[in-house]
Amino acid sequence: MGESESSRFNRRDFLAPAGAAAAAPAAGPVLAQSEKKGAAVAKGPIVWLDMDQKEIDDAYDQSVWAPNQGEIRKRRIAACERALARLGPPRRAAYGPTEIEKLDIYTTNRPNAPVRVFIHGGAWKNGAAKESAYMAEMYLAAGAHFVVPDFAPVTDLGGSLLAMADQVRRAVAWVGKNAASFGGDPDRIYLAGHSSGAHLGGVVTITDWKDYGLPRDLLKGALLVSGMYDLKPVRLSKRSLYVKFDDETEQKLSTQRHLDKIGPPLIVAHGTLETPEFRRQTRDFAAAVKAAGKPIEFFVGEGYNHFEMQETMANPFGLGGRAALEQMGLKIGV
Repeated sequence: MGESESSRFNRRDFLAPAGAAAAAPAAGPVLAQSEKKGAAVAKGPIVWLDMDQKEIDDAYDQSVWAPNQGEIRKRRIAACERALARLGPPRRAAYGPTEIEKLDIYTTNRPNAPVRVFIHGGAWKNGAAKESAYMAEMYLAAGAHFVVPDFAPVTDLGGSLLAMADQVRRAVAWVGKNAASFGGDPDRIYLAGHSSGAHLGGVVTITDWKDYGLPRDLLKGALLVSGMYDLKPVRLSKRSLYVKFDDETEQKLSTQRHLDKIGPPLIVAHGTLETPEFRRQTRDFAAAVKAAGKPIEFFVGEGYNHFEMQETMANPFGLGGRAALEQMGLKIGV
């Protein structure tokens, strides 16, 4: 089981148990990897914290820590097919001039309903809006719209995360300006993101919406699951082979360095079977946001890996789904 709802940031000692839960599983997967190879690998020069190059590369490669990634992907694709068969195809709308800059919009039958915008993950180079169709039913049944933008892989943007973040911000701004056109309430827009989508979601929460002609409090809440909030260690990993990290990118797109700019209340989470860096990133970010006096809740998914945490976000009784609906003041009755 994950942490109970009452164990979030409403208690004084939230960091100690969460930190212990996050740190405890680290030895298991590492040992399992060593055993598979038959012998421990000699440690190289330290690159980040106590990690050598291979360890930090592995710490930003979820496939190393989630051996069932392929099965989960197949399960998710099948779930999307079932959801689309029941819901029908989403409305497709353009938020920008290029072919990729479009959104999938799933609409509930309730008028003036709240909207949840979901930013998909994929290590900044994979994923598509259609692969999140399985998440839509929960929101529609609870009386909310569900919107998923497509955006270009970083490999199609010359390695620029700044360009990717610009696309995502413009997509969210489009929702803010056009929510009423599909029955949405522009005063009740919420954000969610998973993995690299949670990183981008964090960047969205520090956006000055006045630059887009929108109110500062455009977002009423954000749920960020299994994300990254400081790019310095990511820059040191093998992700730098396809992302063109530079000082500007690292600074501008590290949400933890802009705590004063965070707008909406946050909920952040990670699973105990995720990589040590994804657990540390979430834990450190949660502590920093709380220390800055910003509203935040933090929970840990006991026994969940990175990809399984995303699946909980589509279940109204799962850790992520329950948190998302409660943040919006919604629920699905038994």
